[in-house]
Amino acid sequence: MGEDVERIKRRTPLLDYLRQHNWKGRQAGRFEYVGLCPLHKESQPSFYVNTRKNVFYCHGCGQGGDLIRFVQLSRGLSFQHSLASLDREIAPEASSDLVLEQAAAFYQQQLDHSPEATCYLKQRGVHDPALIQELGIGYAPGGTLRRYLIAQGHSFDVLLRRGLIDARGADALFQRIVFPLHQGQHIVNLYGRSIGAAFAHRFLPGCKGGLYGWEKVHNCSEVILVEGLFDYAALRHAGFSNVTCSLGTHLNTDQLRQLSGGARIVYIAFDDDANRSGQQAAEQLVRRLAAHHIAARRVLLPESHDPNSFFVQGGDADRFRSLLEAAQL
Repeated sequence: MGEDVERIKRRTPLLDYLRQHNWKGRQAGRFEYVGLCPLHKESQPSFYVNTRKNVFYCHGCGQGGDLIRFVQLSRGLSFQHSLASLDREIAPEASSDLVLEQAAAFYQQQLDHSPEATCYLKQRGVHDPALIQELGIGYAPGGTLRRYLIAQGHSFDVLLRRGLIDARGADALFQRIVFPLHQGQHIVNLYGRSIGAAFAHRFLPGCKGGLYGWEKVHNCSEVILVEGLFDYAALRHAGFSNVTCSLGTHLNTDQLRQLSGGARIVYIAFDDDANRSGQQAAEQLVRRLAAHHIAARRVLLPESHDPNSFFVQGGDADRFRSLLEAAQL
């Protein structure tokens, strides 16, 4: 509640609000303006606004306070109804795009101050500062995101609706490596990978966008498709630039359309799971792409490996190229 009050007062200074409602005042000092009181009839100006303190006081009727108090008095509303009225009236909330952009930037700043996160990245084979910066990888330490975003002008309700925090105000991606997901120039979601005991994978509610990194490979005649973002990062580290990621084994309509929108060969490098779910999904995708006249081949990784673990446990670019050459239809 207190955070919403401060946010509203920051977004609309009292003097600006009064002028929007046709109050006319003249400067009476460095930080003071005076005019006729809008709360009672008078012929001599006695209503003062202090812009440094963002408060008013009328020497005629004796009323004073901040913006919310003025709305209470002028409209006869309760405190809660005054807050709700102001929230509807003043400038609209920052867009969903902006709040995700600012959250992603915040997480990127935290990564440099979180040795446990950088240690985890190194364990997963992600240690090139240039690539980390390019991908916008960050870290959610927990405890400070809400305060930061509210200071940027976003309300508690907006953060809650966007899934960035829970009902208690806690960071939804707490103790997770964070990757921003783009659609065009905009961030449409955030993916968090737990470095602790929590469930490994988490996306915010809503659209995940299309294929990750697609804008870099859409003109390539050969594309390597992986299912996880750490797989993507490992291949980029190894020097493969023609990589994209489906964020799971089931491609949505947009992702399938992207792969089908040109003549190319798709190398599907899904995980070699113990239950074969990754390879079964790859087989199904080969058939789906064939229906769109796209040649696709399954990359057979060593048993129980994904592309990330392949490189972390000693694989190199030459060995992976051999797997591409041996890929099956």
